[in-house]
Amino acid sequence: MARIVMKFGGTSMAGIERIRSVAERVKREVDAGNQVMVVVSAMAGETDRLVGFCREASTLYDPREYDVVVSAGEQITSGLLAIALQAIGVPARSWLGWQLPIQTSGTHSKAQIDTIDTEALAASLDGGSVAVIPGFQGVASGARVSTLGRGGSDTSAVAVAAAIKAERCDIYTDVDGVYTTDPRIVPRARKLEKVTYEEMLELASVGAKVLQTRSVSLAMKEKVRVQVLSSFDDKPGTLIVGDDEIEDTTMESHLITGIAYAKNEAKITLTQVPDRPGAVASIFAPLADAAINVDMIIQNIAHSTGSTDVTFTVPSADLARSLDVLEKGQEAIGYKDLVHDTKVAKISIVGVGMRTNAGVASTMFKVLGERGINIQAIATSEIKVSVLIEEDYTELAVRVLHTAYGLDAEEETV
Repeated sequence: MARIVMKFGGTSMAGIERIRSVAERVKREVDAGNQVMVVVSAMAGETDRLVGFCREASTLYDPREYDVVVSAGEQITSGLLAIALQAIGVPARSWLGWQLPIQTSGTHSKAQIDTIDTEALAASLDGGSVAVIPGFQGVASGARVSTLGRGGSDTSAVAVAAAIKAERCDIYTDVDGVYTTDPRIVPRARKLEKVTYEEMLELASVGAKVLQTRSVSLAMKEKVRVQVLSSFDDKPGTLIVGDDEIEDTTMESHLITGIAYAKNEAKITLTQVPDRPGAVASIFAPLADAAINVDMIIQNIAHSTGSTDVTFTVPSADLARSLDVLEKGQEAIGYKDLVHDTKVAKISIVGVGMRTNAGVASTMFKVLGERGINIQAIATSEIKVSVLIEEDYTELAVRVLHTAYGLDAEEETV
């Protein structure tokens, strides 16, 4: 008897008929003799609707009350799925974040999971009941509901799988695996059979929407085997595993494993920042205190006036809060003007083969240059190169890079 976590995304839970379909899929695992825990997202579009209400109420909303509002979507789907399972003869009950409990810490709306008490959950599973758990939520100090940030249901699922020592965590979504890039942009993108934790972490961090970054990081830390599957067919998915499960020849058969893009970036430039020790810290320390993640950073050559320009990117969702923090800190920072641009996109190439092969980045720059695509910023890691470009060139950049690195399948796969 294996313990399995099944996580279903918003498209899988979009309406009663799809919830019934999910219940049938869960029943198959139960009938196979497995102990099953299910983590669910809100119905497709529901969280966006709830977030919209918060923004209408106030641009600078209280994150604690935001969590109260947006956590409601997963609570509804967890109850509905439990009802649907009971209707087809499968014992089931919902477990809200505070009932297990899933203890969290950190900033509201971006909370981190500390511990999951599995005693009651294990007893329920041993009693033959399917546990249905709302993703994305936990309980913070003061018994306040907390949420893990957008896409947090993936993290919830991996955390539950780690806590309960599940054999694997199956993530069901609207795609049937991890592709070399978005098949909607490149029809000849190929589905990958296996991807290393490290590659998937980089892909997720730079825009691949299959899995949330924190969920992959947690899976790598806790060695949770993750499988990405489609909710709408029975095709084999993609396994996210450690290096030991992937032969070296497979890992390095291509220089690049995948290409990702993200349009949810905003570029901020501070002009004429004093060129002195501590000036950069005065910019980024307040942003860090506000739990705003900064990505690409460029500091230009100092001007003759003893100042410099500093450019960086933040998630678009954090732009208003970032501008508020920077405007309040203008006197301490000493910059002249604050300029922002949301019409940008980040394009990234990822692959473990980059470790042992030279010239990967130069190929990227050359190909984009030949198509007249200007690079505004660059960021690198051991197995990743990211560039910031004008948003209108996103699809073109992805297509030409996919071809340039030999990732195109011989025939269309979708």
